[in-house]
Amino acid sequence: MPSTRALRRLDSRRPRPPKPVAATAAAAVKEEESQWPTSSSSTSSSSSSASAPAKPPAAAASAAPPTGGSGCRVYPLRYFPGRDAAALGGAFRDNVRWLLKLWGPAAGAASGPVSAWRAKLSDERTGAVVPIVAVEELAAASPAPLCDLCRCAGWSNHWVSKRKYHFIIPTETDWDQPLGASALLRRSDHLLHGIIHSNGFGHLVALCGRDGGSTFLSGREIMDIWDHLCSALRVRAVSVVDLTRKRSLELRLLLGVVHGETWFTRWGYCLAKGCFSVSTSTYAAALEDLAALPVDYLRSRHVRRVVTIYRRLSNKPLATVRELLRCLLDWKHREPPLSPPPAKTCTQLPFLPPKPCAVKRMRQPCRRFEDVVDLLDCRWSKKRLLNAAEVVVDKLLEHADGTKMTRQAVRDAARGAIGDTGLLDFVIKSLSDTIVGNHIVRRVPDPENRVLHFSLEEYAEPETESDPVEVEAGHTPSVVRWPSTAEVERDLRAVYRAMVEARTGAAQAVLDCKHWVKWWGLGDESDDQLRFLVEWRPQPQEAAELTRPLPPGDIVVVPLHASIGELLIEAEHALRDTYCFFEEFQANSLDGIAGEKWDPVMLGGAESGDTIGVHGHGVDMVTGMRCQGGSNPWEVQCVCGAQDDDGERMVACDACNVWHHTRCVGIADDEPVPPLFLCLLCGGALMAAGPILGEALTVPEVK
Repeated sequence: MPSTRALRRLDSRRPRPPKPVAATAAAAVKEEESQWPTSSSSTSSSSSSASAPAKPPAAAASAAPPTGGSGCRVYPLRYFPGRDAAALGGAFRDNVRWLLKLWGPAAGAASGPVSAWRAKLSDERTGAVVPIVAVEELAAASPAPLCDLCRCAGWSNHWVSKRKYHFIIPTETDWDQPLGASALLRRSDHLLHGIIHSNGFGHLVALCGRDGGSTFLSGREIMDIWDHLCSALRVRAVSVVDLTRKRSLELRLLLGVVHGETWFTRWGYCLAKGCFSVSTSTYAAALEDLAALPVDYLRSRHVRRVVTIYRRLSNKPLATVRELLRCLLDWKHREPPLSPPPAKTCTQLPFLPPKPCAVKRMRQPCRRFEDVVDLLDCRWSKKRLLNAAEVVVDKLLEHADGTKMTRQAVRDAARGAIGDTGLLDFVIKSLSDTIVGNHIVRRVPDPENRVLHFSLEEYAEPETESDPVEVEAGHTPSVVRWPSTAEVERDLRAVYRAMVEARTGAAQAVLDCKHWVKWWGLGDESDDQLRFLVEWRPQPQEAAELTRPLPPGDIVVVPLHASIGELLIEAEHALRDTYCFFEEFQANSLDGIAGEKWDPVMLGGAESGDTIGVHGHGVDMVTGMRCQGGSNPWEVQCVCGAQDDDGERMVACDACNVWHHTRCVGIADDEPVPPLFLCLLCGGALMAAGPILGEALTVPEVK
């Protein structure tokens, strides 16, 4: 039996008898009731086995009907988007329309550039009702029809989709606000923002958990919502740029060293590509190098004390950085014992001299220079300020020999290493009772002439955050005090910084791997459907105009008994409905399957999951919305080996128009791009041709 769409396309001229009004109304009611499966009971049985996995009741697995006249579907938070959505078997472009139709009418005009649908997620544990908004954006009416996220993810050769769908959980202050679709797209403070193109490729743009301002939902719960939605709608792939941070720590580096995987790896995301041409093998080797780094190689005195303390607390050797960081992360979530073990003390008689001497460690009014930089408002980057401060400290160590140096002497000594005098003066002015590395920079004026003098002191971080402590001379405490959460976080930051300083190259290689992707694949189950990937086969004159390789094919689903002609119609419909490039496309034949149009697909030699080529005419070769990377060709040939846009800052050579990373050609991130830039090849060729050009342009003297 042919499919419904094929019959509609083949017999479009065939008149259909009108339906009676009563029959039409009854069919509409029946269709509406069929969206909500009937249930014999609204509550689950209490006699179920405790060892069996918990199954959601029928009323909880599916969305509840709208209540209270709000017209908004309410889903249980942990079963979103419902049991019916989980059973979908079509392509994403069809599944998302089914879901949005279930949510009710769109808030915007159907013919406008953006339309919005709204549903709610009910959390039975906290009682919170979380709104989720779906916004459909038309590429033809969008101010930015090309997707920069696709280009940075390595999908610049994908055709521009007609529609893209934004799934948004607004910030909690906007849950009860009537925000329009356009206003939502302009905001950047959402708890969740994901984009999925109509071809099934999407991007996770933003995710904010409790550290990002969420009160009711954790980051894992929001990620579960997004992952369940993508899986139910048959999304093909989702990319994410991992920039997760925990205060000053990069989580992709910290978790990578501790667990060998990032936070997103728990949901099946894998490394797509590394920036600056960092390969997967280089990333794995860098992680292993950092994880196996012996803790004895860390030069910080504070870290050495941390190692001693946690070795005694955990009774473990903690030989490598991975073991130490894992112990710190585990200790951060441990509860202190109810009663600490008694410390060994010696009884002292009040009349026996001498009294124990007390060594008081007073809290010094000093701050780390990196913390001071965070509060400064200047035009230099934090990295340049820290480097300049380290240069000043090095010069004080070299020239002072323990004595004080005047401000002018410090400036003259550091002038050779710091070319920017404005930067040097700003750093010298900011270095006052600040900690740089393992030294305290003191700045005091001379009492006679008021000239500023600089000196250095050895710095050792205090072991506790408490008030001045008294330590008895000749007595070593036998019991280590249980560290607080703040102290564990401080120790974690210290070990993290020491690890980065010890293996700067490996740490930078890990930080350069920020593009991750999850692939769902075709999802070819054992049902009564055939699924194929349909790719367009261009004609020779059309292939000559294409500047990028062809993208992956689109998913087409047909019944088992479908004919080749019906598959051809479905392939044409999929391309025309998904992409701007194929608006007027007409399919003529298929490649990869044998037989006539009336022959069954199963007898054509193609199996479910194969790639089928489609030939035809009518593609729009002059449109600017052809590929996500744009119609104008651009080339990346950086010295690091990168040959594609990876989202990092780049500059194009003014001679050959080839793009290069600014970091690779010596341009700092905070420095502007020069008005004229020549790459190594063009600059070298110009210098080599200098004498020849000079001789050719020399005007001979006229006698």
